[in-house]
Amino acid sequence: MTGQFNGDFRFIGNYRSQWGSVTVPFNTISIGADAKNIFNTKDLAGGIQINQDRAGDSQFNTFQVNFSGAYLKPISNDSLHNLSFGIQTGFTNRSLTYNPLSFDVQYNGSYYDENLPNQENFARESRTYLNLNIGVGYLWEIEKRKTIRGGLALFNLTKPKQSFFNDDEIKLDMRLAVHANAEWKVHEKINVLPSMLFMRQGKYKELDFGVSAKYILTDFMSMYRTVWLGLFYRNQDAGFLTAGMDYDQWKVGVSYDINISTLVPASNNRGGLEISVIYIIDNTPPKRIMHRICPDYI
Repeated sequence: MTGQFNGDFRFIGNYRSQWGSVTVPFNTISIGADAKNIFNTKDLAGGIQINQDRAGDSQFNTFQVNFSGAYLKPISNDSLHNLSFGIQTGFTNRSLTYNPLSFDVQYNGSYYDENLPNQENFARESRTYLNLNIGVGYLWEIEKRKTIRGGLALFNLTKPKQSFFNDDEIKLDMRLAVHANAEWKVHEKINVLPSMLFMRQGKYKELDFGVSAKYILTDFMSMYRTVWLGLFYRNQDAGFLTAGMDYDQWKVGVSYDINISTLVPASNNRGGLEISVIYIIDNTPPKRIMHRICPDYI
């Protein structure tokens, strides 16, 4: 999806906080940028993404830097059908702090004593490994306000080692992601946007699906302003509401998870809050609109 937007440069920011009602919140921050026609090559795009995630009492930290490249290839003479091919690589560093953790041997028979030794032998506190991901996408631009997209991607192709105890048999499984979405005009002022995402990693699966509706306030020349609202479901885990707006070059969205899994007794249905911001720079000169002036005598 690198470079698949209307404009020249795109900047993205994302923040998520989850499980604050259960434990120390899991906080995730992601920033990224991508550009089209890099190296003065048509249909070639490049980007960078930086992710920072911290979870739990151990401050289990995941830091990623990834670089991506993509090529968009028209497969029809009218350019309505396009395939995109992408590759992403970089590194991930994972680390944790053992000091805040509690162990059963620190119970002295009457109470927990944090000054007692935990009698654990930790081999390492961090690990760094290579990321390698690939993907392919399909884009069908039927007409303005009628678009269909889809694609699949494979992550963790090198299956890097994960163990903090130097166990070479513990590796990060490859992850398959399949996605599809559409934007469809149903009214002069309303578009509907259904979407789905399926992922599988080892024995774990996830399915997200739902729909949002967009109300167009203004769509004239460089002014594009809308508001939208959506409802989605993540299988056996949560339902989530999304809302946001497009304001010319800006796109802002917020979502909230309502937990419905077996964790409800602890979570009280509270899941995670997520905020996203996108800003696009478009250097395309505006189209000149020619007006024919009629003489006064007509």
